[in-house]
Amino acid sequence: MEQFIGTGVALVTPFDEEGNIDYNGLDKVIEHVIQGGADYLVVMGTTGEASTMSRKEKHDILAAAVKTNNGRLPIVYGIGANNTQAAIDEIDETDLSGVAALLSVSPYYNKPTQEGIYQHYIKVADASPVPIILYNVPGRTMSNITAATTLRLSEHPKIIGVKEASGDMVQCMDIIRKKPSDFLLISGDDMLTTSLKAIGGHGAISVLANAYPDIFKTICHGSAEESLAATFRLLDINAWMYVESNPVGVKNLLKHMGVCGDQVRLPLLRATESLDKKIKELAAKV
Repeated sequence: MEQFIGTGVALVTPFDEEGNIDYNGLDKVIEHVIQGGADYLVVMGTTGEASTMSRKEKHDILAAAVKTNNGRLPIVYGIGANNTQAAIDEIDETDLSGVAALLSVSPYYNKPTQEGIYQHYIKVADASPVPIILYNVPGRTMSNITAATTLRLSEHPKIIGVKEASGDMVQCMDIIRKKPSDFLLISGDDMLTTSLKAIGGHGAISVLANAYPDIFKTICHGSAEESLAATFRLLDINAWMYVESNPVGVKNLLKHMGVCGDQVRLPLLRATESLDKKIKELAAKV
Protein backbone atom coordinates (compact mmCIF):
# COMPACT_ATOMS: atom_id res chain seq x y z
CA MET A 1 0.00 0.00 0.00
CA GLU A 2 2.69 2.50 0.98
CA GLN A 3 4.28 2.54 -2.49
CA PHE A 4 1.11 4.13 -3.92
CA ILE A 5 0.89 7.00 -1.45
CA GLY A 6 1.84 10.31 -3.05
CA THR A 7 2.11 11.26 -6.72
CA GLY A 8 1.32 8.77 -9.41
CA VAL A 9 1.89 10.27 -12.86
CA ALA A 10 -0.63 9.27 -15.53
CA LEU A 11 2.01 9.25 -18.25
CA VAL A 12 1.36 10.70 -21.69
CA THR A 13 2.41 8.70 -24.74
CA PRO A 14 4.44 10.90 -27.10
CA PHE A 15 3.97 10.44 -30.85
CA ASP A 16 5.98 11.63 -33.84
CA GLU A 17 4.49 13.64 -36.69
CA GLU A 18 3.30 10.45 -38.41
CA GLY A 19 1.50 9.29 -35.27
CA ASN A 20 3.99 6.57 -34.38
CA ILE A 21 5.08 6.08 -30.77
CA ASP A 22 8.03 8.33 -29.94
CA TYR A 23 10.06 6.16 -27.59
CA ASN A 24 12.75 8.80 -27.11
CA GLY A 25 10.02 11.21 -26.05
CA LEU A 26 8.62 8.62 -23.65
CA ASP A 27 12.07 8.19 -22.10
CA LYS A 28 12.30 11.97 -21.61
CA VAL A 29 8.88 12.15 -19.94
CA ILE A 30 9.74 9.30 -17.57
CA GLU A 31 13.09 10.84 -16.65
CA HIS A 32 11.45 14.25 -16.16
CA VAL A 33 8.87 12.93 -13.69
CA ILE A 34 11.29 10.67 -11.82
CA GLN A 35 13.78 13.50 -11.37
CA GLY A 36 10.90 15.75 -10.31
CA GLY A 37 9.99 13.53 -7.38
CA ALA A 38 7.11 11.33 -8.55
CA ASP A 39 6.31 8.33 -6.35
CA TYR A 40 5.05 5.94 -9.04
CA LEU A 41 4.29 5.75 -12.75
CA VAL A 42 0.96 4.95 -14.38
CA VAL A 43 1.32 3.54 -17.89
CA MET A 44 -1.53 3.27 -20.41
CA GLY A 45 -4.23 5.17 -18.61
CA THR A 46 -6.61 7.66 -20.20
CA THR A 47 -3.85 10.27 -20.41
CA GLY A 48 -1.67 7.73 -22.24
CA GLU A 49 -4.35 7.46 -24.99
CA ALA A 50 -4.71 3.73 -24.37
CA SER A 51 -8.03 3.70 -26.22
CA THR A 52 -6.20 4.44 -29.51
CA MET A 53 -3.55 1.74 -29.04
CA SER A 54 -3.35 -1.77 -30.40
CA ARG A 55 -2.66 -4.53 -27.89
CA LYS A 56 0.88 -4.85 -29.28
CA GLU A 57 1.52 -1.12 -28.93
CA LYS A 58 0.34 -1.20 -25.33
CA HIS A 59 2.67 -4.11 -24.58
CA ASP A 60 5.57 -2.34 -26.30
CA ILE A 61 4.98 0.87 -24.34
CA LEU A 62 4.86 -1.07 -21.08
CA ALA A 63 8.11 -2.86 -21.92
CA ALA A 64 9.78 0.44 -22.80
CA ALA A 65 8.59 2.08 -19.58
CA VAL A 66 9.80 -0.85 -17.48
CA LYS A 67 13.20 -0.67 -19.17
CA THR A 68 13.60 3.11 -18.75
CA ASN A 69 12.33 3.05 -15.17
CA ASN A 70 14.83 0.30 -14.35
CA GLY A 71 13.20 -0.52 -11.05
CA ARG A 72 13.35 3.01 -9.66
CA LEU A 73 9.62 3.52 -9.10
CA PRO A 74 6.59 1.23 -8.89
CA ILE A 75 4.65 0.93 -12.15
CA VAL A 76 0.86 0.77 -12.41
CA TYR A 77 -0.52 -0.46 -15.73
CA GLY A 78 -3.97 0.29 -17.15
CA ILE A 79 -6.22 -2.60 -18.11
CA GLY A 80 -9.95 -1.97 -18.26
CA ALA A 81 -12.86 -2.80 -20.55
CA ASN A 82 -16.62 -2.75 -20.84
CA ASN A 83 -16.37 -6.48 -21.61
CA THR A 84 -15.33 -8.36 -18.48
CA GLN A 85 -13.90 -11.33 -20.37
CA ALA A 86 -11.88 -8.99 -22.61
CA ALA A 87 -10.27 -7.45 -19.52
CA ILE A 88 -9.46 -10.90 -18.16
CA ASP A 89 -8.03 -11.98 -21.52
CA GLU A 90 -5.83 -8.87 -21.65
CA ILE A 91 -4.50 -9.62 -18.16
CA ASP A 92 -3.71 -13.18 -19.23
CA GLU A 93 -1.97 -12.00 -22.42
CA THR A 94 0.14 -9.22 -20.88
CA ASP A 95 3.62 -9.68 -19.45
CA LEU A 96 3.20 -8.00 -16.07
CA SER A 97 6.84 -8.40 -15.05
CA GLY A 98 7.83 -5.12 -13.42
CA VAL A 99 4.19 -4.11 -12.80
CA ALA A 100 3.19 -3.48 -9.19
CA ALA A 101 -0.57 -3.03 -9.73
CA LEU A 102 -3.27 -2.58 -12.35
CA LEU A 103 -5.48 0.49 -12.73
CA SER A 104 -8.82 -0.74 -14.02
CA VAL A 105 -11.50 1.66 -15.19
CA SER A 106 -15.13 0.92 -14.41
CA PRO A 107 -17.02 -0.52 -17.42
CA TYR A 108 -18.00 2.28 -19.77
CA TYR A 109 -20.78 2.87 -22.31
CA ASN A 110 -23.04 -0.06 -21.35
CA LYS A 111 -24.01 1.48 -17.96
CA PRO A 112 -24.05 -1.61 -15.70
CA THR A 113 -25.90 -1.72 -12.39
CA GLN A 114 -23.91 -1.50 -9.17
CA GLU A 115 -24.14 -5.28 -8.86
CA GLY A 116 -22.81 -5.61 -12.41
CA ILE A 117 -19.88 -3.31 -11.58
CA TYR A 118 -19.20 -5.33 -8.44
CA GLN A 119 -19.26 -8.69 -10.23
CA HIS A 120 -17.06 -7.30 -13.04
CA TYR A 121 -14.34 -6.21 -10.61
CA ILE A 122 -14.49 -9.45 -8.61
CA LYS A 123 -13.84 -11.42 -11.81
CA VAL A 124 -11.01 -9.08 -12.85
CA ALA A 125 -9.40 -9.16 -9.42
CA ASP A 126 -9.63 -12.94 -9.23
CA ALA A 127 -7.85 -13.17 -12.60
CA SER A 128 -5.09 -10.69 -11.81
CA PRO A 129 -1.69 -11.77 -10.47
CA VAL A 130 -1.12 -8.24 -9.08
CA PRO A 131 -3.26 -5.86 -6.98
CA ILE A 132 -6.05 -3.81 -8.53
CA ILE A 133 -6.80 -0.10 -8.14
CA LEU A 134 -10.39 0.74 -9.11
CA TYR A 135 -10.91 3.77 -11.35
CA ASN A 136 -14.16 5.69 -10.93
CA VAL A 137 -14.54 8.38 -13.60
CA PRO A 138 -18.26 8.92 -14.29
CA GLY A 139 -17.57 11.76 -16.73
CA ARG A 140 -16.07 9.20 -19.13
CA THR A 141 -17.85 5.96 -18.19
CA MET A 142 -21.34 7.48 -17.71
CA SER A 143 -21.82 5.48 -14.53
CA ASN A 144 -20.66 6.05 -10.97
CA ILE A 145 -19.16 3.47 -8.61
CA THR A 146 -21.05 4.34 -5.44
CA ALA A 147 -19.35 4.46 -2.08
CA ALA A 148 -21.28 1.33 -1.05
CA THR A 149 -19.95 -0.60 -4.05
CA THR A 150 -16.40 0.64 -3.51
CA LEU A 151 -16.57 -0.47 0.13
CA ARG A 152 -17.87 -3.90 -0.85
CA LEU A 153 -15.01 -4.26 -3.31
CA SER A 154 -12.48 -3.11 -0.70
CA GLU A 155 -13.04 -6.43 1.07
CA HIS A 156 -11.41 -8.32 -1.81
CA PRO A 157 -7.76 -9.01 -0.89
CA LYS A 158 -6.46 -7.94 -4.30
CA ILE A 159 -8.41 -4.66 -4.52
CA ILE A 160 -6.22 -2.16 -2.71
CA GLY A 161 -7.66 1.24 -3.59
CA VAL A 162 -9.71 3.49 -5.81
CA LYS A 163 -8.79 6.39 -8.05
CA GLU A 164 -11.76 8.66 -7.41
CA ALA A 165 -12.56 11.11 -10.21
CA SER A 166 -16.25 11.57 -9.46
CA GLY A 167 -15.69 15.04 -7.99
CA ASP A 168 -18.14 14.07 -5.24
CA MET A 169 -16.51 14.98 -1.93
CA VAL A 170 -19.37 13.55 0.11
CA GLN A 171 -18.95 10.21 -1.62
CA CYS A 172 -15.21 10.35 -0.93
CA MET A 173 -15.83 11.15 2.74
CA ASP A 174 -18.17 8.17 2.98
CA ILE A 175 -15.43 5.92 1.58
CA ILE A 176 -12.81 7.36 3.94
CA ARG A 177 -15.10 7.01 6.95
CA LYS A 178 -15.87 3.31 6.40
CA LYS A 179 -12.96 1.86 4.40
CA PRO A 180 -10.43 -0.67 5.74
CA SER A 181 -7.27 0.95 7.07
CA ASP A 182 -5.19 -0.53 4.26
CA PHE A 183 -7.43 0.67 1.40
CA LEU A 184 -6.28 3.70 -0.60
CA LEU A 185 -8.37 6.67 -1.71
CA ILE A 186 -6.45 8.32 -4.55
CA SER A 187 -7.51 11.59 -6.15
CA GLY A 188 -8.32 11.44 -9.84
CA ASP A 189 -8.85 15.20 -9.99
CA ASP A 190 -5.64 17.21 -9.64
CA MET A 191 -7.27 20.21 -8.02
CA LEU A 192 -9.07 18.14 -5.37
CA THR A 193 -5.93 16.37 -4.16
CA THR A 194 -5.35 18.77 -1.27
CA SER A 195 -8.98 18.53 -0.19
CA LEU A 196 -8.92 14.73 -0.26
CA LYS A 197 -5.62 14.74 1.60
CA ALA A 198 -7.28 16.80 4.34
CA ILE A 199 -9.93 14.10 4.90
CA GLY A 200 -7.47 11.21 4.78
CA GLY A 201 -6.79 10.65 1.08
CA HIS A 202 -3.51 9.20 -0.13
CA GLY A 203 -2.33 11.43 -3.01
CA ALA A 204 -3.19 11.57 -6.69
CA ILE A 205 -2.87 9.90 -10.03
CA SER A 206 -2.22 13.13 -11.84
CA VAL A 207 -2.31 14.62 -15.34
CA LEU A 208 -0.44 17.85 -14.56
CA ALA A 209 2.32 15.94 -12.78
CA ASN A 210 3.61 15.04 -16.26
CA ALA A 211 4.73 18.67 -16.42
CA TYR A 212 5.05 19.62 -12.73
CA PRO A 213 6.08 16.57 -10.68
CA ASP A 214 7.95 18.82 -8.26
CA ILE A 215 4.83 20.86 -7.51
CA PHE A 216 2.84 17.69 -7.02
CA LYS A 217 5.46 16.40 -4.64
CA THR A 218 4.66 19.41 -2.46
CA ILE A 219 0.91 18.94 -2.91
CA CYS A 220 1.09 15.30 -1.82
CA HIS A 221 3.83 15.41 0.80
CA GLY A 222 3.93 18.99 2.07
CA SER A 223 2.15 20.50 5.04
CA ALA A 224 -1.47 21.57 4.68
CA GLU A 225 -0.37 25.14 4.00
CA GLU A 226 2.31 24.10 1.50
CA SER A 227 -0.09 21.75 -0.27
CA LEU A 228 -2.74 24.43 -0.67
CA ALA A 229 -0.24 27.02 -1.90
CA ALA A 230 1.12 24.56 -4.47
CA THR A 231 -2.39 23.76 -5.66
CA PHE A 232 -3.13 27.45 -6.10
CA ARG A 233 -0.04 27.73 -8.35
CA LEU A 234 -1.71 25.33 -10.79
CA LEU A 235 -5.29 26.52 -10.47
CA ASP A 236 -5.32 28.80 -13.52
CA ILE A 237 -3.52 26.49 -15.93
CA ASN A 238 -5.36 23.35 -14.84
CA ALA A 239 -8.69 24.25 -16.44
CA TRP A 240 -7.02 24.72 -19.81
CA MET A 241 -5.74 21.16 -19.79
CA TYR A 242 -9.23 19.87 -20.60
CA VAL A 243 -10.97 22.39 -22.86
CA GLU A 244 -10.03 20.37 -25.95
CA SER A 245 -9.92 17.05 -24.06
CA ASN A 246 -7.18 15.27 -22.18
CA PRO A 247 -4.26 14.82 -23.00
CA VAL A 248 -4.31 17.60 -25.62
CA GLY A 249 -3.62 20.31 -23.05
CA VAL A 250 -0.89 18.62 -21.05
CA LYS A 251 0.91 17.48 -24.21
CA ASN A 252 0.87 21.06 -25.44
CA LEU A 253 2.28 22.18 -22.10
CA LEU A 254 5.04 19.56 -22.33
CA LYS A 255 5.87 20.85 -25.82
CA HIS A 256 6.36 24.35 -24.45
CA MET A 257 8.57 22.91 -21.71
CA GLY A 258 10.71 21.07 -24.27
CA VAL A 259 9.94 17.63 -22.83
CA CYS A 260 8.13 16.03 -25.81
CA GLY A 261 5.95 16.87 -28.79
CA ASP A 262 2.21 17.55 -28.66
CA GLN A 263 0.95 15.16 -31.34
CA VAL A 264 -2.15 13.15 -30.41
CA ARG A 265 -4.09 10.45 -32.22
CA LEU A 266 -7.46 10.84 -33.89
CA PRO A 267 -10.19 11.44 -32.97
CA LEU A 268 -8.26 13.95 -30.85
CA LEU A 269 -6.46 16.86 -32.50
CA ARG A 270 -3.46 18.75 -31.22
CA ALA A 271 -4.13 22.07 -29.51
CA THR A 272 -5.64 24.87 -31.56
CA GLU A 273 -3.67 28.07 -32.00
CA SER A 274 -5.73 29.86 -29.36
CA LEU A 275 -5.25 27.09 -26.79
CA ASP A 276 -1.53 26.87 -27.58
CA LYS A 277 -1.18 30.59 -26.96
CA LYS A 278 -3.12 30.48 -23.69
CA ILE A 279 -1.18 27.51 -22.27
CA LYS A 280 2.14 29.14 -23.18
CA GLU A 281 1.03 32.35 -21.45
CA LEU A 282 -0.13 30.58 -18.28
CA ALA A 283 2.91 28.27 -18.11
CA ALA A 284 5.14 31.33 -17.85
CA LYS A 285 3.30 32.30 -14.65
CA VAL A 286 3.46 28.96 -12.81
